[in-house]
Amino acid sequence: MKERWWTTPTEADNGNTILVTGRDYMDEIITKGKFKYRVSVSWKYPSAPSGMPDNDAAATLETVTDALLKEFKRDRIAYLTGIYTGDGEREWIFYTKNLNIFNLVFNRALKEIEKLPLLFEAQEDPGWEEYHEMRDISYVPENDDER
Repeated sequence: MKERWWTTPTEADNGNTILVTGRDYMDEIITKGKFKYRVSVSWKYPSAPSGMPDNDAAATLETVTDALLKEFKRDRIAYLTGIYTGDGEREWIFYTKNLNIFNLVFNRALKEIEKLPLLFEAQEDPGWEEYHEMRDISYVPENDDER
C-alpha cells in the first residue's frame, strides 16, 4: 500500500496552532469496511507557551510515533490515520478492526518507552467520519516531486 502523509497548521479555539498530520491513500482500506472502530489516544505533554511541545516532549513524541508506526505496519490490525499536535496535547487517531488486539499491539509498540499518562477513547466509526472531516479541513495534495 502506498503511504503518504501531509501536515497543515490549523487553529484551536483559543488561537493556538494545531498541526494536523494526515495519512493519504486510505480509500482502499475504508472501502473494505473492516476497520470500523476509531481509537483516539491523547497525551497532555509539557509545552512551551505556544502550546507546542518542549524539546524533551518533542523527542518523546517522535519516539512514540515512530514505535507505533513500526509496530502497526508489522501487524495490520489498525492504521494510524491522523496526528494532532498543539495546544499542549498530542492526539493519535487510529482505525482498527479489533479493539482487544489493538490494545495488545499498542502496548507491545511502547513496551520499551517510559510510561505516559495516555487517555484512550474508542467508538464505532464505520463511515470514517473523523478521517473525512480531518481530510476536508487539512488536506494538502501531492506535488510533482512526490509522484
